[in-house]
Amino acid sequence: MNYDIIILGSGPGGYVAAIRASQLGLKTAIVEKAEIGGICLNWGCIPTKALLKSANVFEYISHAADYGISVSGADADFAGMVKRSRGVAEKMSGGVQFLMKKNKIDVIKGFGKVKAGKKVSVTDDKGAVKELTANKGVILATGARSRQLPNLPQDGKKVIGYREAMSLPTQPKKLVVVGSGAIGVEFAYFYNTLGTEVTVVEYMPNIVPVEDLEVSKQLERSLKKQGVKIMTNSSVESVDTSGKGCVVTIKTKKGEEKIECDIVLSAVGIQTNLEGIGLEDVGIATDKGKVLVNDFYQTNIPGYYAIGDIVTGPALAHVASAEGITCVEKIAGMNVEPINYGNIPGCTYCSPEVASVGMTEQAAKDAGYEIKVGKFPFSASGKASAAGANEGFVKLIFDAKYGELLGGHMVGANVTEMVAELVAIRKLETTGHELIKTIHPHPTMSEAIMEAAAAAYGEVIHI
Repeated sequence: MNYDIIILGSGPGGYVAAIRASQLGLKTAIVEKAEIGGICLNWGCIPTKALLKSANVFEYISHAADYGISVSGADADFAGMVKRSRGVAEKMSGGVQFLMKKNKIDVIKGFGKVKAGKKVSVTDDKGAVKELTANKGVILATGARSRQLPNLPQDGKKVIGYREAMSLPTQPKKLVVVGSGAIGVEFAYFYNTLGTEVTVVEYMPNIVPVEDLEVSKQLERSLKKQGVKIMTNSSVESVDTSGKGCVVTIKTKKGEEKIECDIVLSAVGIQTNLEGIGLEDVGIATDKGKVLVNDFYQTNIPGYYAIGDIVTGPALAHVASAEGITCVEKIAGMNVEPINYGNIPGCTYCSPEVASVGMTEQAAKDAGYEIKVGKFPFSASGKASAAGANEGFVKLIFDAKYGELLGGHMVGANVTEMVAELVAIRKLETTGHELIKTIHPHPTMSEAIMEAAAAAYGEVIHI
């Protein structure tokens, strides 16, 4: 079984790399031990967004009177929401399977392990082993799983990870979420909206700690207003699961506090899937749980490459896809440029949403830039007011000397659909003045981007 390219893992890094390889005329195989589409399509990005949409619809119905509509008797069908989410995931996974056939990519089911000589052995669920050979290269795209802390072991029932959080048999009455990154706050919003009593515990001083401080503070205000309890500068010391529920011991600045709940969701990051895939046998170098690669994802061993969550960089689906395309195009001999990791958008899909790209205000100051900062609140946006979603703002940070957009940060309704404009602006090295003169349609949420740029230069009209 000879191929040009063999890929281990069919997530958004692996399957995208496979399709691009096929487009370039390379005979390609993809090895997958579980569902096609990986965690993102089956247990991550897609099904969580389906759950969040259900919560969003329920939230609209619950506040229908605000829009002049009378609704009574609306109940959240938790099992129905989970069923819909699983259906969406299955449909998307089926779509990727169709793409594999369309692009004539061989999908080989089983656990893949790399061997010397650009070979891969695949063991299926019956123990049968196949050996594959790659003429041009083997790409590792094995992804990651929920990270487990020593003092917070997951049992899958009372202490769970994101996978169990989207398929619980019943809705918990009380939930403690440990960690306030994207996964943590998204599930906090989802369960709180359905009526679960939610407490978020964050070790850092602010929630969504990678975001700009003003965005973090606004999101914290919004979530607290919705009823989510938030504990920052706090850490979970232990969880007692011996009783019917959980007793969570939390260390705060004021001392220890105990909280009773039904379930604890551990959302403290991810751990890469590197065990048992043959790295040591081949001599592929790793450091701190990451495979070491160059700008084009080649490992220290020629003919072996790695992309996605298992290499250094943001563990995001769109990053893995971009890395897969870059990697394959380089293997094919194309003239490609390395990915600019300073221009990667980040999105969090709670309500209000959070989206950002580039430097925070503090990071820009720490880097020595003289900056201009423009901020436009959605409370001054006609479209946001008409939609009944005027919480949040757009904040832009410019280099005062050259007008370069150093960073953009947004919190509000649908801002994840707006951030791509800022990514393009940074990619094209557009200046603040050019952005001000770029006519935006009215009324739209995206007008706030133009207005925030104008605010940075003292030209804002609507505030």
